[in-house]
Amino acid sequence: MREESDILIHDPKGGMPRLLEIMRRLRDPNTGCPWDIEQSFQTIAPYTIEEAYEVADAIEREAWDELEGELGDLLLQVVYHAEIGAERDLFDFASIADAISDKMVARHPHVFGSESREKSAEQQIRDWETIKAAERAGKARGGVLDDVALHLPALMRAEKLQKRAARVGFDWPEIGQVVDKIAEEARELAEARDHMPPKKIAEEMGDLLFVMANLARHLSVDAEEALRAANGKFTRRFAYIEAELANLGRTPAESDLTEMDALWDQAKANGL
Repeated sequence: MREESDILIHDPKGGMPRLLEIMRRLRDPNTGCPWDIEQSFQTIAPYTIEEAYEVADAIEREAWDELEGELGDLLLQVVYHAEIGAERDLFDFASIADAISDKMVARHPHVFGSESREKSAEQQIRDWETIKAAERAGKARGGVLDDVALHLPALMRAEKLQKRAARVGFDWPEIGQVVDKIAEEARELAEARDHMPPKKIAEEMGDLLFVMANLARHLSVDAEEALRAANGKFTRRFAYIEAELANLGRTPAESDLTEMDALWDQAKANGL
């Protein structure tokens, strides 16, 4: 068996069986890697999140030469969890693949079943939500918000919580009401800044961010993506400021706000 395992591990065309065998050997309690043996669902989870973001980053940068490697890193995380699950008799890689295959078939009756494909993308989205709602109803969780993942990025989770609540009618019917609520929360934050302890200021800041996420949802804007784009814009424009100051033999620390604001406006005018 060991000889067959070695042959597979060193087969450059071994594909998925090779990767699964590599993980099995790494986790072998007698001959595996001490670090890999110590890992658990909890310790691997942060790496899983990090690798997912690195995939998204490669796509955003259109770094297609890096994407294959990043997807491999993300796949490795699934294999880690699958091996730990198999060791605990919870599930394995094959059952994970079967479960997601079953879900995709069930959620696409217009492709794999008898339903007609002759409907709009919007109708398909509504049908998808109906199917997912039925799946949730079949689980042991009772609350509307119970299965919104806790460890999503906060802005993304805010949108998902609000969207889920809106499905049962808990939502502002008019976008103007959301804008009014933003103004209210901004006033409360300003008041807290002047009169409240830091914990209360942080709470009011959270309330304002939560309502901003709600506004994004009402505008059909992905708040996480919008903020990521704003981060990128800020980075490009500040890099322009640094480059222009470097041409003058200075750094931002040797400049002042008036000069840097003017350079910022130049960067903006240049389309950065």
